Amino acid sequence: MNKNVTTGRGTRRARLLNRNRFSFWDFFFLIGLIFFNISAAFSQVADYAPDELKKIDVVEKLGEKIPLDLTFTKENGQEFTLDSFFHQNKPVIIVLAYYNCPMLCSLVLNGLTEAARGIDFKPAEDYTILTISIAPDETAELAAAKKKNYIQALGMPGADAGWFFCVGDSSQSRALADALGFKYFWDEERQEWAHPAVLHFLSKEGKITRYLYGLQYKPQDFRLGLLEASQGKIGTTIDRIVLYCFHYDANSEGYVVLAGNVMKLGGLVTVVILGIFLGILWLRHRVKTPALSSNKEAD
Repeated sequence: MNKNVTTGRGTRRARLLNRNRFSFWDFFFLIGLIFFNISAAFSQVADYAPDELKKIDVVEKLGEKIPLDLTFTKENGQEFTLDSFFHQNKPVIIVLAYYNCPMLCSLVLNGLTEAARGIDFKPAEDYTILTISIAPDETAELAAAKKKNYIQALGMPGADAGWFFCVGDSSQSRALADALGFKYFWDEERQEWAHPAVLHFLSKEGKITRYLYGLQYKPQDFRLGLLEASQGKIGTTIDRIVLYCFHYDANSEGYVVLAGNVMKLGGLVTVVILGIFLGILWLRHRVKTPALSSNKEAD
């Protein structure tokens, strides 16, 4: 009897161990799958030799203006010059990509979409996005299909009037890329364009104000990039105060607190509060003084 019980317990224990062992290896399988996907996402850059990597780069040109006479075609087939999107009192984000990109461009545009959804600024109302293809053989029809997908993913009414997907001649896209410091090249062996992952923020005058790198962008960095590009002209007074307290740190590739400005702002707030407090005391003193004078005269 005892032997049977022991055997039953041992069998159940063995089953549990086997079940746990399966879960353990399954966990490692999932980790391996995650790493595989991450490596695939960076395959356009990671597999290149050092000499080729030099061709994929961003040479920052902060403060410089891009040529606004370059001509491209919108997803609806309408030609335009870059100048038509500037001088409208709102910043512009330029994304250089291409629509048949096997992976990297989609990840960049996905990251842009998520960042845009994470803030209360809206395309068309507060800023403009220009996605411009670096592949000269891509058509407006392809751009229109890509736009439809991303506008739907963004889920903001009216955003189609503020996010444009464009194509153009290689001379125009190359000139724009050179002005932005965006280095890319055609990989004959892979039959694809090799390029960096970056968003370009520009002021209403066409001046480059900020670069945001990577495949995902923090909503705060995205928002501050827009505020910086607009010089605080979009958003609320609170947004301008926040912009004053943050600055872009190249090492962290994001906006960080600027301690000096926070201390200055704190000092200003302290002075204001102290001034209000002293003003209240002074008013109370003025009210009490006539009352005392009246009492003395009555005596």
